[in-house]
Amino acid sequence: MSPMAMERRTFMGALTGGLLASGANVTAVELDRGLVAHLRETFAAELDAEQLRIVEGDALDQDLVHLCPGPYDVVANLPYHITSPIMHRLLGGAPRAERLVLMVQREVAERVAAPPGGMSYLSVFVQYHAKARVAFRVPREAFEPAPKVESAVLVLEPYPDDDRLDATREDRLWRVVQAGFRERRKMLHNVLSRQLPVDADRVDAALDGCGIDRDRRPQTLAVGEWIALAEALGTLPGEDAE
Repeated sequence: MSPMAMERRTFMGALTGGLLASGANVTAVELDRGLVAHLRETFAAELDAEQLRIVEGDALDQDLVHLCPGPYDVVANLPYHITSPIMHRLLGGAPRAERLVLMVQREVAERVAAPPGGMSYLSVFVQYHAKARVAFRVPREAFEPAPKVESAVLVLEPYPDDDRLDATREDRLWRVVQAGFRERRKMLHNVLSRQLPVDADRVDAALDGCGIDRDRRPQTLAVGEWIALAEALGTLPGEDAE
C-alpha cells in the first residue's frame, strides 16, 4: 500500500471515530461498501457493545427521522448533490433532531444562513424550521483529493414543534414562497400575480396589509414576512378551507 493510500485509509471513518470517542451512541448511514467494511473492521468492539449501528445504503432511501430513538443530533458530511433533499427530510418532519451539524458546500451553507437581501427558497425553508449559522469554512486542501469547491460547517438548531404553523397554513406558506422565487428578481406584486391563482388586487391588498412594499423582491423578505403574507392572502384556490 502506497503512503498516500495509507494516509487516506487513516482518515476513513474519522467522523464516526470522533463521535464514538466522545461517548456518543452512533447510527451511521453509509453507501460505500468499502467504507462500511472498514467501519466494521475498525470499530468491531463498538459494534459488539451496541455503541455503533451501521445502516448500509443510500441516505435518500432511509426514514432518517426515525432511524434512532430521540432525542438525537445529526452530524454529517453530506454529499453536495443531495444536500437540499436531505435537509428537507431532516427538517420537514418530526421527530426533528435537537441539533444538526452538517458539512456542505460553502456557497450552500452561506445561502442557507443568508439574511434578508440574499434569501432563497432554501434559506426560507431552513430558517422557518431552525436557527442557522455557518460555524466555519473548510478549505479545499483539507480533503484528499482536493475538491474544486470550498466547504463549510453549517449548524442548525430546530425550533420547537409548537412554533410551526398547522399543516394547511404551512402548505399555503410554501405555495406562496415557491411562487415568489420562480421569478426571484421580479417585484413581488408582479410575480405573485402571475404565479399564484389570485388576482392582482388581492395580492396588492395582502402586501399592503402586511406593510410590505409592492416593489420589493422575493429575496428581501424575512421568514416572518413570508408567513404574514401567506396569512394575509388567505385560502388559495385548490386549498381546502379550514
